[in-house]
Amino acid sequence: MAMASEYDAFVSKFVLNPSSPSPSLPLAGLTFAVKDILDVEGHVTGFGNPDWARTHAPASSTAPAVLNVLKAGATCVGKTAMDEMAYSLFGENEHYGTPRNPCAPDRVPGGSSSGSAVAVGAKLVDFSLGSDTGGSVRVPASYCGILGFRPSHNAVSTAGVIPMAQSLDTVGWFAREPSMLKQVGRVLLKLPDADPNRPSQIIIPRDCFQLLDIPSERLTQALVRSVEKLFGGSIIKHAVLGDYIRDNVPALSSFLCEINEDQHKIPSLAALSGARRLLQRYEFKKNHEDWVSAVKPNLGPFIAEHVRGSLQMTEVNVDICWSVKKELHSALTSLLGDFGVLAIPTVPGPPPKLQTDASSLDVLGDKAFNLLSIAGMSGFCQVSIPMGLHDDLPISISLLARDGADGFLLDLVETLYESLKEQVAVVEKSV
Repeated sequence: MAMASEYDAFVSKFVLNPSSPSPSLPLAGLTFAVKDILDVEGHVTGFGNPDWARTHAPASSTAPAVLNVLKAGATCVGKTAMDEMAYSLFGENEHYGTPRNPCAPDRVPGGSSSGSAVAVGAKLVDFSLGSDTGGSVRVPASYCGILGFRPSHNAVSTAGVIPMAQSLDTVGWFAREPSMLKQVGRVLLKLPDADPNRPSQIIIPRDCFQLLDIPSERLTQALVRSVEKLFGGSIIKHAVLGDYIRDNVPALSSFLCEINEDQHKIPSLAALSGARRLLQRYEFKKNHEDWVSAVKPNLGPFIAEHVRGSLQMTEVNVDICWSVKKELHSALTSLLGDFGVLAIPTVPGPPPKLQTDASSLDVLGDKAFNLLSIAGMSGFCQVSIPMGLHDDLPISISLLARDGADGFLLDLVETLYESLKEQVAVVEKSV
């Protein structure tokens, strides 16, 4: 383990130099860290669990995502901590300890890409790589007060990444500044040079902001003022996303009937989360049931419960989940068009305290998945943007764009960011 002075972000330190160092390369001189779910040749990929590390050989090759940033001139300085088997949003690890949130030391860092987010937030590296299935880049980015990008599904190769649930898995990345986020994105996504496109509309769904545990104006005011300043207020639209999804994703009906409306403010998004959970459990079981059954790994109690829930699944009509994904992709593509943007909270509020009881974390996770499942089940790209502090704790907003509009979204963050920071400073004093 790395020393405590490094925020317990790393599980192993080493130096992997760029394949052909040159100052002209796009990431020359930059350092990065890699979540311990991505293969690095000669190193065991530990997947957040000592029994997994003990029963697997060192990787025989390096994941293409890692190779691409090395080829672009960056230097890898180690592997970062993660939640066991990538099965938590909160970042606490029974075996290796919990990376220390540099923004709020008494709070969880978020997971499962906990160490990667902490390494960037604590300025130990310039950027880092993580993975995001249900929210594992977006949540720790929000909780650590940094930028986190989940790309369109299949936009970045997941070869050499231990699968969690392939229909949802992505390789994402973290940075402190939008220029760095974009630089890394251009390499990973192989984006050509192009002029930025102006957003055609920015949709603010009022129902999604009602899920917040903080005043919604704390996020929406700064966004609206920044958009008005840069693009004019005419592109801002207000909507009720839950109603739109309910009316345009008929395959959700079988999940909707299981939702108790008293417990969820947005029944259709709760149903969407239910479809995501079913698909994730189904694929996790296919990927890892044999290993869990054979090894009987020592798992922390919170993770063990989730793994058990996946392995105890019986016959599943997974086809309905595929129908939900296809219909949601079509519905949101129609809603946003080529250069429309959906603005939502990344998560319902600031990070919870360390060692919060499991039942409270489950309630928080269920609420968060109402928001996180939108990008996961549509395959759209999403960026989490820090929005300062509320009661001295980090909060964020997310922007989503259509599948394949990753370059547009990275450009937009870069354009908006300075204005957002200015407006956040004003709003922090008034809300």
